[in-house]
Amino acid sequence: MDSIVYVVDDDHSVRQSLVSLLTAEDYQVAAFASAQTFLAHPFSPTPGCLILDMNMPEANGFDVTDALTQLGYLIPTIFLTGYGTIPLTVKAMKAGAYEFMTKPAVPRLLLQAVADALKLAEKNLAASREKQALSTRYESLTPREREVLQLAIGGLLNKQIATALGVSEITAKVHKRRVMEKMAVRSLTDLVRAAERLNIVKTGSR
Repeated sequence: MDSIVYVVDDDHSVRQSLVSLLTAEDYQVAAFASAQTFLAHPFSPTPGCLILDMNMPEANGFDVTDALTQLGYLIPTIFLTGYGTIPLTVKAMKAGAYEFMTKPAVPRLLLQAVADALKLAEKNLAASREKQALSTRYESLTPREREVLQLAIGGLLNKQIATALGVSEITAKVHKRRVMEKMAVRSLTDLVRAAERLNIVKTGSR
């Protein structure tokens, strides 16, 4: 799968050094001299990770990651700083940093962090696309079918679903079958897992 490494650092020499290191390993790189230009650019719909200078004049690393979160982007971030401290490292990790390194970063360790971060990005993107597909399938359900789904994942049998909805058992079976087909699942267990991914609250219980 294609991937991209974003580099954001206001120091030209550091930025160019990182770009050279990454391109030598055949990574696709997009480099930015400021947080503003990085956040304003159109993001690629491919897995990516971010190498981010913690201390830039106009914005610190936390400002950038907060902005990314508000924009809806989940990008594994490797923070770089000229003076690392334990409290700063702890704060970065709590903020969701994938890795935290002091400058100059050891090339071998940085490249390993990038490789690992991109693997995580691929998993995150795959999970996001899967959830989007599930959401689209759920949106295709009728209001009655959504009721049936909630009752089914709550553990109710067809007869109990029929009673809860005030319909015949045959009608309940038809609705449940349509729910399974539209949600593209083969078993109740799969339906429950799909509902959990979508944070759907079950209705009723045995």
